[in-house]
Amino acid sequence: MKTNKKPTSANNNKIPASAGMNLLLIFTRNPELGKCKTRLAKTIGDEAALEIYKFLLQHTVSITQNLPFDLEVHYSDKVHHNDLWDEDIYIKKQQTEGDLGEKMQHAFLSAFKNGYRNVIIIGSDLYDITQEDLEEAFKALERFEYVLGPSEDGGYYLLGMNLFKPELFKNKAWGTNTVLRDTLIDLKDEHIQLLEERNDIDVYDDLKDEPVFQQFLKTTN
Repeated sequence: MKTNKKPTSANNNKIPASAGMNLLLIFTRNPELGKCKTRLAKTIGDEAALEIYKFLLQHTVSITQNLPFDLEVHYSDKVHHNDLWDEDIYIKKQQTEGDLGEKMQHAFLSAFKNGYRNVIIIGSDLYDITQEDLEEAFKALERFEYVLGPSEDGGYYLLGMNLFKPELFKNKAWGTNTVLRDTLIDLKDEHIQLLEERNDIDVYDDLKDEPVFQQFLKTTN
């Protein structure tokens, strides 16, 4: 990995001395104008894109805050305090430097080093996902070594494992429609549970026909 920078945590005292079995990693971008949902912003503008991202963040909180697992939120730039991620519920960390694969690899390795058995990572830009989906994903890891949630754009919205596999984080064109294909090639000889395909929100076509997002689009039409 290309970094010596250690992730910071706003509440390290929450990291258990003897970790539970299950950990959910949530990767998120700091919600700042012009720095999130940039592909979407090309069509609807920075302000509308930011409001949509804040809406998606709140949805992610709503489906994760009551899960019976340990929860870590990993910020893209710096850890924020007194925001929508309650520090009594979420362990807060900062993502390491490097590409997405390096960031995810570091998060998974740290989780296993801390004693977790089953680790799942999600982003924070999926409106289709529910709390029940996440619970089912952890149940899948009781029977399979890997669980993967394909997204409609050729990537994935969820990756989970109980056996670390470094190939999953290398040689990927992150953010393109080849990521799912290349990940499945890495997992072709493994015991894997594929989840239902879902639509994450990256570009205008991902949300233009969804009623819940019209409140953010009416000023841009």
